Amino acid sequence: MQHAKRWLFLLHRWLGVLLCAFFALWFVSGVVMMYVGYPKLTPAERLAHLPPLRPAAVGLEPAQALARAGLGGPLQDLRLAQASGGRAVYLATPATPDEAGAPRKRRGRAATVIDANTGEVLRRVDRAHAVASAQAFAPGGGAGVAYLDVVGEDAFTHSRALDAHRPLHRLALGDRDGTVVYVSGTTGEVVRDASRTERAWNYAGAWLHWLYPLRGGLFDAYWADVVNWLSLAGIAAALAGTVVGVLRWRFAGRYKSGSRSPYRGGVMRWHHVLGLLFALTTTTWIFSGLMSMNPWKVLDGGAPPLRLQAMHQGALALPPQPATVQALLATASPNTRELQWTRTAGHTLVLARGPAGAPQVLEAATAQSHAWGDGALLQAAARLLTYPVARTETLQAYDLHYYDRAPHTMSGGADKPLPVLRVVFDDPHATWVHIDPHTGALLGRTDRHRRASRWLFAMLHSWDWQPLLERRPLWDIVLIGLSLGGAALSLTGVVIGWRRLGMFCTGLAVRVRRGSGWAARRTTQP
Repeated sequence: MQHAKRWLFLLHRWLGVLLCAFFALWFVSGVVMMYVGYPKLTPAERLAHLPPLRPAAVGLEPAQALARAGLGGPLQDLRLAQASGGRAVYLATPATPDEAGAPRKRRGRAATVIDANTGEVLRRVDRAHAVASAQAFAPGGGAGVAYLDVVGEDAFTHSRALDAHRPLHRLALGDRDGTVVYVSGTTGEVVRDASRTERAWNYAGAWLHWLYPLRGGLFDAYWADVVNWLSLAGIAAALAGTVVGVLRWRFAGRYKSGSRSPYRGGVMRWHHVLGLLFALTTTTWIFSGLMSMNPWKVLDGGAPPLRLQAMHQGALALPPQPATVQALLATASPNTRELQWTRTAGHTLVLARGPAGAPQVLEAATAQSHAWGDGALLQAAARLLTYPVARTETLQAYDLHYYDRAPHTMSGGADKPLPVLRVVFDDPHATWVHIDPHTGALLGRTDRHRRASRWLFAMLHSWDWQPLLERRPLWDIVLIGLSLGGAALSLTGVVIGWRRLGMFCTGLAVRVRRGSGWAARRTTQP
């Protein structure tokens, strides 16, 4: 028993020496991330920066533009916007056989960009094109736009969602916020923006929290493994420290000093007490951080893909006699920034998107407003799996598994409209899907493993619990208080570890000197 205790003490001591600095870094950077997230360009931001479509010159109809580009097959996605080079373009993504009927997900492949007046296909995004895109994105005409450079990947563009757009052109807008934008090297669209404040705080926030100093360099291929193993070691250190702390705390009786802790004062005593108070949250935060990485795919349930082609009854194809662009824009709001042709539940539709609010849903053939028939979406959704539908619900408010977060957060910025349809399947994976009853868009799926991931990561790590999120600043007070406690625990550990390391090095030096003296005496003996 004593031998086991000694190994437990040694495990906590030396893992603490190695990891307490990481713990402190994670707690402090986590507080920063509560208010400043990793830079992203949300769909709402992107639309807000696009010029209105109505005054734009659009000389070619979609079918004409696709014909000139040599894109005659089914499409995954088709959009029209003044999104590239400051002019109106069609952005078309052809569907591959496995993607037919799945028009919304771009799956890491950049769109083909077709000039809406000439039909010319964009082959290369040069400096002038990137500048024109940034000027159209910038408020007030972008007179202060300055071209900076081309980057493959930097501190603010590690996201794998940007892989289809690399290399990226980096430009400064010259606005008072010091905004830098990144323009896709394949489509010419602005795909990311980062203000001066975001960039500065991210070096103290997400960049440190996610150990991004290891990304993009020599250790890039090992980044995920480093994070996983550090987290596992951190869990071991926290659990060992909890057991040690409990074993050394006198619940009945006191030490000779009159304290329940064996440490008379100073950093050791503070570390002991703080460890008992914040051990649970420290352990759960490290564990939930590990779960965010889905280490070694432990949270992958192997659920089969949804049968999107069956739901939508084919991939996107334009109707034989489609409504003209001008007819669509005449019906749509004057503030429409983008038209998106889509195939949804057996209908070819056009979503007219503005900078705010839900998009208008128009018939692609007539340009008239589209209304869903009773039960049409539910009948289409039932074809997503071969298993029967157990029940359907209409959510009028967010709940534990369908909720919204602030745009700057990891899960924020996505389209989470209300009301929403929830379709629950009676399948082995307990699949749920959420569908927008206005547009018919499939908003997402979740199954037993994904819901477990939601509890093990979002709930434990960000405390994404609706009753708490709805009662801010209570959420802020709780998380900041626990984070400061964890940071104090970690910093006392840093001090203790530094001292212990110093003692170890001093002892080692003494042994080396003694060994050298013994060796010298041996060589001088006759």
